[in-house]
Amino acid sequence: MMRPTLGNPQNTIEILQKYDFSFQKKFGQNFLIDTHVLDKIILAAGITKDDMVLEIGPGIGTMTQYLAEAAGKVVAVEIDKNLIPILSDTLKDYGNVTVINEDVLKLDIKKLAGEEHAGRLVKVVANLPYYITTPIIMGLFEHNVPVESITVMVQKEVADRMQTGPGSKDYGALSLAVQYYAEPYIVANVPPNCFMPRPKVGSAVIRLTRHEKPPVEVKDERLLFDIIRASFNQRRKTLANGLNNSGTLDIPKEEITNAIEKLGKGPGVRGESLTLEEFARLSNYLYPMTAAVSEGVHAGSSDI
Repeated sequence: MMRPTLGNPQNTIEILQKYDFSFQKKFGQNFLIDTHVLDKIILAAGITKDDMVLEIGPGIGTMTQYLAEAAGKVVAVEIDKNLIPILSDTLKDYGNVTVINEDVLKLDIKKLAGEEHAGRLVKVVANLPYYITTPIIMGLFEHNVPVESITVMVQKEVADRMQTGPGSKDYGALSLAVQYYAEPYIVANVPPNCFMPRPKVGSAVIRLTRHEKPPVEVKDERLLFDIIRASFNQRRKTLANGLNNSGTLDIPKEEITNAIEKLGKGPGVRGESLTLEEFARLSNYLYPMTAAVSEGVHAGSSDI
């Protein structure tokens, strides 16, 4: 194998010019052009030759080259067909990379991981398009893809939301959903000048290490996420009013109030002050009220 040739602006520009490539705004394309950041991502993800890595959105193959050097196998999923000839060129010296021209949201990642890695845990590494960050991450968790960790470049504000706790203005449904499934750790903040073209916002690399089992026990996961969503849909409302007016919870307000009191909270408490453990307890208190209701479609948390 060769040392990666991409990762600096000059080589990136040469490849883009060679193929007369135009950036597609609809795909949220911003290519990394900083080798220090690329090294940090590989280090943070803890890639070894025993690993299969799933890369989402390889672009022109910049990070893919680094991953191929470190991993046993890399599967890169790219939605833009115009990038496929470029990837064939930039990755031609790496025999351990498979490129799939698909929309990752429509791909059966669980099946792919089983076929490519005999059912072993996969490490996901990606410079994610910011407009679909949450659906991709939550989709990987919810569909029980055998993921060990997800190390991704995301918008700085989103990374902050994933890692923060109760009482912060950034704390919300995404914080709780991510922390239910994984341990978040912000590896590095990345300024706009590390990308081509430059995004308008700052970015961050965050590593989500999947819990072997969730840190809280709940009788009904769907109910937990319904309660979390309803609690943050109207942040200015009290928790009781938010749950009562949610339209998704068919529970009398009196029962909601009683459950909140059982938590040791007053009537004026808001959802943003509750920990994941308290949301789990609230969910379990309310579960008997919903158990009799016929099971609906799994709501999941992808729309968080």
